[in-house]
Amino acid sequence: MEQPNLDYFNKIAEGEQAIIDKFISILKSEFPQQLINYNQNISIPNYEESSEAVHKLKHKIGILGLENSYQLAGKFEQNLRNHNLEYQKEFEVILKNITNFIQKL
Repeated sequence: MEQPNLDYFNKIAEGEQAIIDKFISILKSEFPQQLINYNQNISIPNYEESSEAVHKLKHKIGILGLENSYQLAGKFEQNLRNHNLEYQKEFEVILKNITNFIQKL
């Protein structure tokens, strides 16, 4: 399984720790809120809002270096638009993995 990393942050910040810290702060602020939004909408299920939530989370997945997970999130996002929950369990494993990573930052 892919593991989240801060390689993208390091590349963009060119090693400037203050910038990296700011990116981490934003991630720690935005990801939990987006996760709550996803969980609320998927439980109903509200497919349109769930798809939008996945779209936003997908970008966090990408910046954390999870290329395969990013692709899976894109498929799940598209499936939700078609009222199809295929890839939900896999997507939620990715979210749990990211949650665990963020908690350790």
